[in-house]
Amino acid sequence: MSIAAIICTHNRADYLGKAIDSLLAQDYPDYEVLVVDNGSSDRTRAVVEARLPHPRLRYVYEGELGLSVARNRGARETSGEIIAYLDDDAIASPGWLTALMAGFDEDAQLAIAGGKVTLIWPENRTAPPWLSAGLAGNLGAYDLGPEPCNITQPNLTPRGLNYALRRQFWQEIGGFDLNLGRVGKNLLSNEELRMTELALKQKWHVRYLPTALVAHHVTLERLERRWFIKRGWWQGVSESYREQLAGTGGIRQFQRGGERIIRGLYKAVKYFADPALRFDNLVYAYGQIGYLTTSLRGMVFPPSFKS
Repeated sequence: MSIAAIICTHNRADYLGKAIDSLLAQDYPDYEVLVVDNGSSDRTRAVVEARLPHPRLRYVYEGELGLSVARNRGARETSGEIIAYLDDDAIASPGWLTALMAGFDEDAQLAIAGGKVTLIWPENRTAPPWLSAGLAGNLGAYDLGPEPCNITQPNLTPRGLNYALRRQFWQEIGGFDLNLGRVGKNLLSNEELRMTELALKQKWHVRYLPTALVAHHVTLERLERRWFIKRGWWQGVSESYREQLAGTGGIRQFQRGGERIIRGLYKAVKYFADPALRFDNLVYAYGQIGYLTTSLRGMVFPPSFKS
């Protein structure tokens, strides 16, 4: 099968070159590389043009902001039977595409696959003592073990920075949901989780492939507590939107959100002596305020979701 490797980028010129170079160095024989410039105002185009003599590489500009918009544009602009997305601040291992394609070759019902993600810390920096393994997932870390496994719980879905799906499945569901996914500087998410929900509901398979390895840069701003607090808030917002899209919103969300706040605060006190677990649970509890606020807004002013 053929595969399209896509980078959707927005103002990440400082990292973009390494991401592109890692894709151009893949050992898989039949693939194309597309960079979707999602409204960048920095040196993004120049970074791509410096590499454009490479026969595999193409560039398109998408002016409408939104990661889901850019991902769908990338899928439409390519022809590979498998569509693989790499973040603009990530580096794919040389065998990344080969490992992904092996998974799709082995299982005709495989809709979504992704692999292990390790973190690249800024120079002279390491993980802060208040960073739990759970919160490291917000930085992109993803490791379900050394063996491939099927994913049956949507919350374990592969990270979007190391993510592949079958074009047939993408077409059947109408692409990534435009109501979810980052837009500019907001941290709206859950678009991959929603994709996994739809795949499992329709009897497709989702799989973790550990040898499809990607490393993700951690920027300095993401080593600040305030970034995780903001990220927690947007996670709550994203979860509320996802439930509303799935038809499970409404008054039930207040019970769920209230129980989660209590659980988070209880665990923050329980693990008070552990700075990582304490902060993790405080972020979780704070995120439920975003969840409840969005749920209330959705009841008072029902959202007009994009289609």
